[in-house]
Amino acid sequence: MPTREERIAGGLYGLLIGDALGVPYEFHPPQQLPPRAQLEFEPPPGFHRAHGSVPPGTWSDDGAHALCLLASLLHADALDPEDLGRRLWNWYELGYLAVNNRVFDVGIQTRAALETFRSGVSALQSGPRGERENGNGSLMRVLPLALWHTGSDAELASAAMTQSLVTHGHLRSQVCCALYCLWARRTLEGAADPWAEALATFHRLYPEGHAARTELELHVRPNTPEPGRGSGYVVDCLLSARDCVRAEATYEGVVKASVALGHDTDTTAAVAGGIAGIREGLQAIPERWRKALRGQELVEPMLHNLLSRGRG
Repeated sequence: MPTREERIAGGLYGLLIGDALGVPYEFHPPQQLPPRAQLEFEPPPGFHRAHGSVPPGTWSDDGAHALCLLASLLHADALDPEDLGRRLWNWYELGYLAVNNRVFDVGIQTRAALETFRSGVSALQSGPRGERENGNGSLMRVLPLALWHTGSDAELASAAMTQSLVTHGHLRSQVCCALYCLWARRTLEGAADPWAEALATFHRLYPEGHAARTELELHVRPNTPEPGRGSGYVVDCLLSARDCVRAEATYEGVVKASVALGHDTDTTAAVAGGIAGIREGLQAIPERWRKALRGQELVEPMLHNLLSRGRG
């Protein structure tokens, strides 16, 4: 069984590698994708890849935002939404924590939120709060919080919701971030059924009548049997990741199943890949992908600090 440190490293690299795997296939419907066996950093000849000028093995906004959150947590030793907002703006404007400082994929809602933050609005008020503004931009970055956090489940869930507010203020996005972090924590602990145990924890933290519980039951519907579609909607992204993690026994299987759904391939694979990386540990991620991931010089110092903090 992987050690806790191997699971943490697997979670971080699992997210980044899943993101990078999905980048060239983004925006394509599933029927236009190559066969699953051919889904690699470098698509097969003749495939019309998204972001054609981006070298294989490059993470997108998903990975960069996750690293922004991790850098902020390590710097402040706390969740500091204002610091997170500044780091996300520096990514948008300067390419902070993007590979080679190149930003090539910005979500519409995230762009609007960061421009609102830059105008002087507080980070906790920057994220749009409309029901139709529930993209997966806060879900895609939140995993480092679960890897870093050592407090109670209630504190973890609350922090997951708070970090969402910087770019995605609706309660639905907050609930998905909280449930995902609880899922990651139960996976890190080696639970027999991490999804079910995360749901049970959420139910305990937010009993019937609480707004978050109502949102979960009416709109997230975490036990729905309907298969995920790999879209950019936060609920569908979370449930698509759930389906892929449930269906596949290996990290490679999980991220390839995520990409095979089509559409928002990089984010689905990042969200699912983070959980699969925690479950399987770093060494279970194929070596060809670990070697080919670009930008590792940005990751390693933060991972070292994260693991050192855990030992402390």
